[in-house]
Amino acid sequence: MKKTILGELEELVLLVVAASTEEVYGVPVLEQLQEQTGRDFTISAVHTTLYRLEEKGFLSSSVGGATAQRGGRSKRLFALTAAGGQALREIQETRSRLWQSIPESKRPLLAKLDLS
Repeated sequence: MKKTILGELEELVLLVVAASTEEVYGVPVLEQLQEQTGRDFTISAVHTTLYRLEEKGFLSSSVGGATAQRGGRSKRLFALTAAGGQALREIQETRSRLWQSIPESKRPLLAKLDLS
């Protein structure tokens, strides 16, 4: 079986959706990405990534109810699919194998630097 390869933003977005206790839409995903990574992302990049992950079968979406806050517009809500869960497991296993393959002699290089 061919392994799943995801870009960094795809992996991060998939992880954020997987960590959510309910279906989420773009803004909460954006907020969690920024909070968890300390990096800035645009909402358009998040939306593009959500739709791409849906096309790949890793997310499903549905249209939520319209709200007055959004001027009567509906939200597109995203949820993890079984294929998305499998992709995340494969990525985690691959990363674990790679981390375990680092020789003991190089592990001090991975320790946190004390810059005080």
